[in-house]
Amino acid sequence: MKKYLSFFRIRFNLLLQYRGAAYAGMVTQFFWGIMTLLMFHAFYEADPNAFPMTFSQLSAYIWIQQSTIALLMVWFLENDIFEEITSGGVAYSLVRPLDLYTMWFTKNVATRLAKAALRFIPILLIAFLLPVPYRMSLPASWLSFICFIGAMILAVIIVVAYCMLIYIATFHTMNPMGIRIVATSMTEFFSGAIIPLAFLPTYLRTLLEWSPFGSMVNFPLQVYNGNIQGAALVQGLFLQIFWAVVLVLFGKWWMHQSLKKVIVQGG
Repeated sequence: MKKYLSFFRIRFNLLLQYRGAAYAGMVTQFFWGIMTLLMFHAFYEADPNAFPMTFSQLSAYIWIQQSTIALLMVWFLENDIFEEITSGGVAYSLVRPLDLYTMWFTKNVATRLAKAALRFIPILLIAFLLPVPYRMSLPASWLSFICFIGAMILAVIIVVAYCMLIYIATFHTMNPMGIRIVATSMTEFFSGAIIPLAFLPTYLRTLLEWSPFGSMVNFPLQVYNGNIQGAALVQGLFLQIFWAVVLVLFGKWWMHQSLKKVIVQGG
């Protein structure tokens, strides 16, 4: 475990150096959040009571999503991992005394945390200074905030475990672009990153909430707003644990099976 923690620390500290990219991303995410809220506000002006969330809750949902985008968005993938697979460089990783799945998993977590660390606080600070109703709001309660932290940790594990499946699938293709486009586009909608799942029809919302997609973005953000409490909250946390375990175990098994018959391309 110590070698993976060292690998995590090296990767995390390395990515903290890219402050220029972080500032550019922060500005982009802030203005994207503003544009999203302005779009929703046009619909809310017609009939605010027609929506399952208050506009204040929606604002919190959008700002948390934008400030933690590096943690929860599937499209934050490691290009150098794809390059390793397609160029044949993975052969060097296979001879190291490290588990390839754990090493890539650690690398992904370190990258996401480093990118989020540089953007999270500035975006939220500005969001708290915005005028009503676009202002970021405080959590519904201290209990909601504590559960939100736990749900966010589990969500990151689920997202990274899901991304690992995309990397592993690349072992079976000549080019990762197809699987990347399909997987990221599908997940962004199904996870509530584009539209909160509460806005969807009941049958579709229920299906997605029980799937791993609902545990990635929608669940932790709804916990912050206090929209999920009591038995539903406990159920949602256990569902996150279930999907985290299933995705990690399946990913490890698939990685093991893929490496048995991998053909290294390049030289």
